[in-house]
Amino acid sequence: MIQWPKSNDAIGTVNRGNPAESGLCTLCRADCKGKCETWLSSLKGRKILYPRDYGIITAGSANTCHVGVSYNSLRIQGYLYGAQGLAKKLSNDPDDCVFPNVDVSGEFGVKKKTKFRLPIMSGALGSTFVAAKYWESFAVGAALVGIPIVVGENVVGVDKQAVIKKGKISKAPELDRRIDTFLRYYDGYGAIIVQMNVEDTRNGVAEYIINKYGDKVIMELKWGQGAKDIGGEIQVTTLEYAQFLKDRGYIVDPDPTKPEVKKAFKHGAIKSFARHSRLGYTNLSNLDLVHADFMKAVEGLRKLGYKRISLKTGSYGMEALAMSVKYATEAQLDLLTIDGSGGGTGMSPWNMMETWGVPSIHLHAKTHEYASILAAKGEKVVDMAFAGGLAREDHIFKALALGAPFTKLICMGRSLMIPGYLGSNIEGVLHPERKEKLSGHWDKLAPAVEELGSSADEIFASYYDVQKKVGAGEMKNIPLGAIAMCTLGDKLEAGLQQLMAGARKFALDEITRHEIFSANKETEEITKIPFITDVQDESAKKILSS
Repeated sequence: MIQWPKSNDAIGTVNRGNPAESGLCTLCRADCKGKCETWLSSLKGRKILYPRDYGIITAGSANTCHVGVSYNSLRIQGYLYGAQGLAKKLSNDPDDCVFPNVDVSGEFGVKKKTKFRLPIMSGALGSTFVAAKYWESFAVGAALVGIPIVVGENVVGVDKQAVIKKGKISKAPELDRRIDTFLRYYDGYGAIIVQMNVEDTRNGVAEYIINKYGDKVIMELKWGQGAKDIGGEIQVTTLEYAQFLKDRGYIVDPDPTKPEVKKAFKHGAIKSFARHSRLGYTNLSNLDLVHADFMKAVEGLRKLGYKRISLKTGSYGMEALAMSVKYATEAQLDLLTIDGSGGGTGMSPWNMMETWGVPSIHLHAKTHEYASILAAKGEKVVDMAFAGGLAREDHIFKALALGAPFTKLICMGRSLMIPGYLGSNIEGVLHPERKEKLSGHWDKLAPAVEELGSSADEIFASYYDVQKKVGAGEMKNIPLGAIAMCTLGDKLEAGLQQLMAGARKFALDEITRHEIFSANKETEEITKIPFITDVQDESAKKILSS
């Protein structure tokens, strides 16, 4: 197994735990006091793009040896001349060809386009308690940044206050809160997407949403995710809640209705219960039946009134990947999110996360191959998002390039949750009366935060950018977790603009697979992206022989 470094002295970041390929710790904690790259970027923003302590240091790259196949074994190509994709009002003069003029906004969809300011979206934030606790920060932050955010599966099913009778929802306060929080600051960029699994379908989630919110919501069908091969899981720590979930029709492990389990819980031998969702398509036995069932489900959503529909699929094998690309294209879906193994989740069986499925870069490389086959036949391939262990601006660039021209967005899960945790912890210290409501964990500011200041406007680099957007009077209603997300978004945007400018691409749709190359032969074999010194070698030799 490749061991990623725990610290980066150049930018002053340190991981609390063992870092994954994304740069995040394998176990990311809501109470963490820092300071991985994403954590620190949520405070300092684009400052983290540069080495620290300017004026008394020089800095050199340590990332020159690439081992194994991963996104970190792709490198980004730069060009000496040219500029493509500048806005019409700009010229190819050097005064205009500067990185702040790179346009990182875009859109996806078929008939009704969904616009975004930055080509990222959240992973599915569903029935886990972490998603519920920090939702206000996540949703307000996504709306202000202008990116899509996904309400994951089972939100209605686990809500004790929801009223469901015979598959008809009459009350769903938690789902309403999720949607309304985003829409409050939605300004035409980004989207609220709601996932639907087997239980959600039975509970009538699609019918409830369309009746209450119309086409303001994108409905997403769920085919799994990169972290797990079975349905979603959460843990509950009371017998009463476990029994409630059992009565709602969920699988609860161990079974809270068994006398021996009740006794074990009473005496402390069992301290929690795992709630699981169901597998889909279990009553189907061949591809034709799956295809027919899927198309029927899409048509059913359209008849309800949904104008935008998406599909989320996980790191299954090549057959399922081809099905997702083909069926989503045929059904004219607005977005297909493909989540490779290596991403994170709320509570999946650990060894399943470690050993199941197709790693992200392998899955994404084959996605491009399969999409190209459909495109060669003249089909308009579905717009796509790539997911699975992606967190930094270079990941965004590489994944967009690897999937070009089909990939429009990069789906980020845990990395976009970190600013929500961090901002809530800081706000809980600055306003102790809000600490419990915010799920804040700190009694005092972490040392890395104290170095920056003692008030929100001193701590967050994007504080006044947010104030300019919402107005000084509205700032009291903006959670600091949302400001932290805006600060992280600013860093990702600036970093992506810089990488694109170096590649002479000033608009997202100008990015191609020619903007990356493989750092080792194994990565070349898997991705079909040529090896570093093979790229432009023929052109170079023509120059020498001319």
